[in-house]
Amino acid sequence: MTQSPAPRPPLDPERLAVPVGWRVEVQEETPSTNAAVAERARAGDEPGLVLVTEHQTSGRGRLDRAWETPARSSLTFSVLLRPDVPATSWPWLPLLTGYAVQAALADRLPDIALKWPNDVLVDAAEGVGRKVCGILVERVETPEGPVAVVGIGINVDQTLDELPVALATSVSLETGEPVERTGLLGQVLGSLHGLQGLLDDVESLRRAYADVCVTLGRTVDVHLPAGDVRRGEALDIDATGALVVGTDDGTLTVAAGDVVHVRPA
Repeated sequence: MTQSPAPRPPLDPERLAVPVGWRVEVQEETPSTNAAVAERARAGDEPGLVLVTEHQTSGRGRLDRAWETPARSSLTFSVLLRPDVPATSWPWLPLLTGYAVQAALADRLPDIALKWPNDVLVDAAEGVGRKVCGILVERVETPEGPVAVVGIGINVDQTLDELPVALATSVSLETGEPVERTGLLGQVLGSLHGLQGLLDDVESLRRAYADVCVTLGRTVDVHLPAGDVRRGEALDIDATGALVVGTDDGTLTVAAGDVVHVRPA
């Protein structure tokens, strides 16, 4: 018989550490925080808005995958940003976001790492790993210019039965103890806010990201947008944030596509 999870307390905005210049709104239920923030950006909301939902009912991940979690079991939120950097640096924002989440969780999960471009995994050094966080960054055009909607979903308190796929996990499952979500949200927001400056120095960001990216050096299958699948070794991250893969047919530079770690033989 499956045991029901213990009652889950709501987020407490009064105790939340909010970065300077940002403002946080918590909603009980939202179809998609990314869609809601994008709509508000088009209507004139200023960067720094953070919309958090206790229950997202129609969220999307990369490649339009569905993203829904039990109420109050996760941290699901979107941040509205306007990076003051050249257009060539914008592709680094999803990678920076993954790096910021990894850095925020590293004290709780020592074996946390990144799978290119921005999946946050646990225990991936010797295998495929278990996904603890998904990220979706979208560019939105507004009358004041382009903005970025940074969507983050962290599995915090899900039980094994509540996880959507076998290769997912939650922070509490990995640590073996309950997680106080309000404090964790403050940590993640502080990390993202504090690391934004790396977009001004993408070479430093590239090196920092590569240090925690377990995709590099692995055999991967690259599922390209056209439907082709190419296998090779992930060699490097280039200056644009793209993954460089060595295949039997030569070097392949992947700016968009789904990368799957191949299990060691």
